[in-house]
Amino acid sequence: MDRSGVKGLFLAAVLVVLSACSDGRNIDITSAGAKAVPGKDNAPAIQKAIDKLSALGGGTVTVPAGEFLTGPIELKSGVELHLEMGAKLLGVANIDAYEKAHWVNPENGWKSPHSALIYANNQENIAITGLGTIDGQGGDPAFNVGKADPGGRPMIILFRDCRNVVVKDVRMENSAHWVEYYTDCEGVRVSGIKVYSHCNYNNDGIDIESKDVVVENCIFDCEDDAICLKGAGERLCENVTVTNCVAASNCNAIKLGTGSSVGYRNVTVSNITIRRASEDNFRHWSTKVKGITAPTTVISGIAVEVVDGGICENVNISNVAMRDVQTPIFIRMGRRGSNCENSKLKAVTISGVTAVSESMMSSSITGVPGLYPEDIYLSDIDITSPGGGTEEMTRIPVPEAEDSYPENRKLGHSLPASGLYIRHANNVYLSSVRFHFREPDARPLIVTDDCKNIVIK
Repeated sequence: MDRSGVKGLFLAAVLVVLSACSDGRNIDITSAGAKAVPGKDNAPAIQKAIDKLSALGGGTVTVPAGEFLTGPIELKSGVELHLEMGAKLLGVANIDAYEKAHWVNPENGWKSPHSALIYANNQENIAITGLGTIDGQGGDPAFNVGKADPGGRPMIILFRDCRNVVVKDVRMENSAHWVEYYTDCEGVRVSGIKVYSHCNYNNDGIDIESKDVVVENCIFDCEDDAICLKGAGERLCENVTVTNCVAASNCNAIKLGTGSSVGYRNVTVSNITIRRASEDNFRHWSTKVKGITAPTTVISGIAVEVVDGGICENVNISNVAMRDVQTPIFIRMGRRGSNCENSKLKAVTISGVTAVSESMMSSSITGVPGLYPEDIYLSDIDITSPGGGTEEMTRIPVPEAEDSYPENRKLGHSLPASGLYIRHANNVYLSSVRFHFREPDARPLIVTDDCKNIVIK
């Protein structure tokens, strides 16, 4: 089925979800006892309204204009949480308050490290809509537990194993961890949202680990990865469409990875604008990596990674305009996981890309001995780089970094190729791939090593 057909099905699903959520029933949270006054935790009142409507078969819980402090809220089947213009939900700045939002496996007692301000487990026909704001207050000192303990910090949204999910138009800001995470869900539509989060480590804009997903017309401006597909859930992350979005990040803009023990399949990304983030409070790449020519940069514009034993196949990325990036295209296989010998990365097509890069870490397609990306197609690619590469850079050994975290600098602060470095890869096809440089560069445009069937047109 083509993308228009998939989007048509999702539009029908959205109408079904919103119809199921409304059904003529509406509870304003102030009528349930919520008050827009400092210090009052309105979670009990909001939860009471959600529980009542879900028990009745569904309806809408409305947050009117005003600032309402709240602890974690569990969204339940049939309920739409609607934030009117001028409405703001403020997450309580107390890690202990989010303890109940951790999912616990009823079969073995395993507790998920993740929690969130708004969470749902095994629910259906749920929605968050409206022109209001959800502020996680993630920059509060209560959440300054450091990068080493992300499990101690809540997200804004965490939906697990849910069906028919809609998140539409809301603004999300200041998350203590990832902003939103959809894992093992089926039928997710995220549209028209605005994400701004630079207050803590790991502020991913959106993390998708689900099936039958559409993300469209959204703006992400965040500290960590902007649009991130993960493949470490119970099932494949598959049938995902991302289109007409802006991605601003201090890490990766469009990323498949890092968690990839299961993998991704049938992913379409199109019409994306990539740029540097509005703030850089933690990374400061130009002070840490040699050869970066701008103070604030995106690590990789497009990153496709399989390093934990899963698969990646049938990925199509097109019509992407990027600037302020260190590495425009980064495709990587590795052995970070314990069982990688049946891993695959194949059938990836990237086309219609215009990029301005700001480092010596050029685009790359790399595997490791015995694990080879294959059937990679790059066409109509136009990349402008700073230049300034030297002959000495062509002789610097590129580390295999087989079991390391998959990011560009793990291969070194420069690569032997000024345009594209290909190693341990088979069946790579390049058509109308062009490179430009602001200063002369002594490195060859394309360097290959241990490759089979590299076709350049």
